[in-house]
Amino acid sequence: MVEIITSLSNPLIKQARALRQKKARDENGIFLVEGLAHIGCAMEANWQIEVVIYAPDLLRSDFGLGLIRTLEQKQVRCQPVSLAVFESIAEKENPQGIAALARQRILSQKDWPATETAIPLYVALVSPQDPGNVGAILRSLDAVGGAGLFLIDGGVDPYHPSCVRASMGALFSVPFIRAGFAEFSDWVQQTGARLVGTSARAELDYRQYRGGDQPTVILLGSEQKGLSQEQLAACAERVSLPMRGKISSLNLAVAAGILLYAFADR
Repeated sequence: MVEIITSLSNPLIKQARALRQKKARDENGIFLVEGLAHIGCAMEANWQIEVVIYAPDLLRSDFGLGLIRTLEQKQVRCQPVSLAVFESIAEKENPQGIAALARQRILSQKDWPATETAIPLYVALVSPQDPGNVGAILRSLDAVGGAGLFLIDGGVDPYHPSCVRASMGALFSVPFIRAGFAEFSDWVQQTGARLVGTSARAELDYRQYRGGDQPTVILLGSEQKGLSQEQLAACAERVSLPMRGKISSLNLAVAAGILLYAFADR
């Protein structure tokens, strides 16, 4: 029987806590996944799970215990820890008692699988700053059967714990890549994709956009700056979301969700 870790200074526990920081994630190529649904999604999508850390005092459901057995059968190290040790790792209130250290994936466009939709739909985010927004957009992409996400010119780390949590497991099912705008623009031209930018000053209401028979990429700027003139100029179309109240903009994830559902049916 595996001995339960009770020390907060255990090397594995210290490594898990360090993964809250981008530097540790970059150095090790590993990130932290917390919760039954998220780890189940990672396993189903065949992501490489290095270690599972769980608290027997919390993890008592049949599903959770079955997940541990399945991972052990896959030769994944499953390490029990005390309640106090697990709480030092957990970021969410009322934790379910299970977390995993998973290996990051680095994809390029050629690695993306074929989509099941006839006309693929993508989102491209320019320097997004809020990890929760990126996670929520991955979730919306999954919901509409979107083909993938571009993270352009840096911005938030998609393996940030808040992004992983907000994606509700979509991080493991929706392909995403990081690229510069020039590289992204080359891909748009090579594939014949239609780039649709968003701007409060665009004359075309998003509900009037009709699309075409080529792949569509929804391009959204950062929360603070929006799209530059150069980026808007690269777009085949520019659309706006009408604002009838006193505020001037929508949350990035909300705007992306509206556009995804509007464009997915065209």
